[in-house]
Amino acid sequence: MFDIGAPEILLIAIVAIIVIGPKDLPMALRYAGKWVGKARGMMREFRSGFDSMVREAEMDEMEKKWAENNARIMRETPDTEMLPLPSESDAELEIGDKTGNKSDADEDGYISPDSISKPGKDKPE
Repeated sequence: MFDIGAPEILLIAIVAIIVIGPKDLPMALRYAGKWVGKARGMMREFRSGFDSMVREAEMDEMEKKWAENNARIMRETPDTEMLPLPSESDAELEIGDKTGNKSDADEDGYISPDSISKPGKDKPE
């Protein structure tokens, strides 16, 4: 980011020791570290806020595209091609046999493994 190498850091350290002095240097570095930490925190918060705004804008664009696509599909698909959703009575027929007899299933629709006949064998009595 700033492209500071080893010679520049050495020069800054020598100047800091001469100007600030070895006695106050740890306190000055601690103070500088706090400010650097605060600056990094503010940049992190700014970046996360900016990223969330970009994500929201992208989601709005995608929702618009999905709405347009759904509207186009609804215009192109006649109502006669739409199939009705299965009802509960249809689901009950699938649990029992084709006549709707649920003799093998209990009131919750559970079929015990013992009542299922295996291919080539008759149902147990």
